[in-house]
Amino acid sequence: MLGAETEINIMKIHFLGGVGTVTGAKYLLETKKAKILVDCGMIQGSREDEEKNYEDFPFNPSEIDFLLITHAHIDHTGLIPKLYKDGFRGKIIATPPTLDLVRLMLYDSQNIIQRNAFKQGKQPFYFRKDVEESLKLVETLEYRKKKKLIDEVYLTFQDAGHILGSCIIEIYAEGKKIVFSGDLGNAPMPLLNEPAKITKADYIVTESTYGDRVHENTIARKEALENVIENTFNKKGVLMIPSLAIERTQELLYELNDLVENDRIPDMPIFIDSPMAIEATGIYKKHSKYFNLKATNLIKTGDDLFNFPGLTLTKTVVQSKSINKVAAPKIIIAGSGMSTGGRILFHEKMYLPEPNNTLLLINFQVKGTLGRIISEGVKNIRIFNEPVSVRANIKSIEGYSSHADQTALYKWLANFSKPVKNIFTVHGEKEASKALIQKIKDHLGLPASLPKPGDVVEL
Repeated sequence: MLGAETEINIMKIHFLGGVGTVTGAKYLLETKKAKILVDCGMIQGSREDEEKNYEDFPFNPSEIDFLLITHAHIDHTGLIPKLYKDGFRGKIIATPPTLDLVRLMLYDSQNIIQRNAFKQGKQPFYFRKDVEESLKLVETLEYRKKKKLIDEVYLTFQDAGHILGSCIIEIYAEGKKIVFSGDLGNAPMPLLNEPAKITKADYIVTESTYGDRVHENTIARKEALENVIENTFNKKGVLMIPSLAIERTQELLYELNDLVENDRIPDMPIFIDSPMAIEATGIYKKHSKYFNLKATNLIKTGDDLFNFPGLTLTKTVVQSKSINKVAAPKIIIAGSGMSTGGRILFHEKMYLPEPNNTLLLINFQVKGTLGRIISEGVKNIRIFNEPVSVRANIKSIEGYSSHADQTALYKWLANFSKPVKNIFTVHGEKEASKALIQKIKDHLGLPASLPKPGDVVEL
């Protein structure tokens, strides 16, 4: 446990989560003047993994001065209310869109956490009041604005292009500059700008989710989506797309809007069966000034990027159940993106046993999740503790990932001029992180390393 009584003489980074895995991001930067936590993510995956969210933080939350949020996804924000519950009263800093999205996600997450805890006969690791109170600590910061945190410690957010409001964090302290990439976008994204180019840093903490893979390009991924839809239509089947409520669903709506309006896919009902995705889409509309130039220009022409003929938004349970009465072919987009909960499970339970149907995976599937199990070819699974046979077609399009692939990560890192003292690869499974390290060393000639969970590195 880190203690306040110890004077900090050397700046340090503690790698507390999101190391060797793609979930539970938490990085603590200790300076002489402040303790700064970057992200406070929930661990997602198997039930055993998720039990770790009940554990005490490996530091005293009351001693944290600042919490900086890279973006709203639960694996980066999900333990913020627990941090508050355990004593944190410092400042939380995020971009304006991130604040709106975090508010949406944390209340939804708390409902799920509480429901699951009560089913197991125990208390949740935080309550609704903790969400309410923690959100009162948030203040917003726009991109490219330099903010003084405390004497000799400054902060700047840059556009990460990953989801709406996502940021790269630049921290200036004790004559050093530390850059946290957060999650970097898979440019070119349908709605967002490419990640900001940064040229100078002493230390870089970079994500490596797809550090060992290269995505399809934007043309190929749209063609792949079009082909899956056409094949489903020809088979008179059901296309199920487990999708993250934030960014992925909005990207899909953007792409489907274009395919429908240009008659590239046959007429068929399309359902967005996710209350959170519907609310998140409203937040996207509110913050459209963060969109890229192409999307902005389309809006100026009067094009509603998130609405088109054949689209139905099903917010209530009754509306969701009514989808089953609609004859195939049809498309159902629902959360969660890794089939760990949400309405997609009801559709998978009903439609996975039929060979004319298709499950399309467009998100990274974390180890231990049902989505990962299905993607690995398991033919007999359990949903709601009932056996389900997987006879449907299982397809995957990695190009719709909102994470930069190996090539994009390399290009972003290549913008930095020497000397860079070290590049730490995080937020990736070990194989992906190691592959990116090798590419950095071989082609950029920069030092790079993979921290272990709990490692403390002096800067």
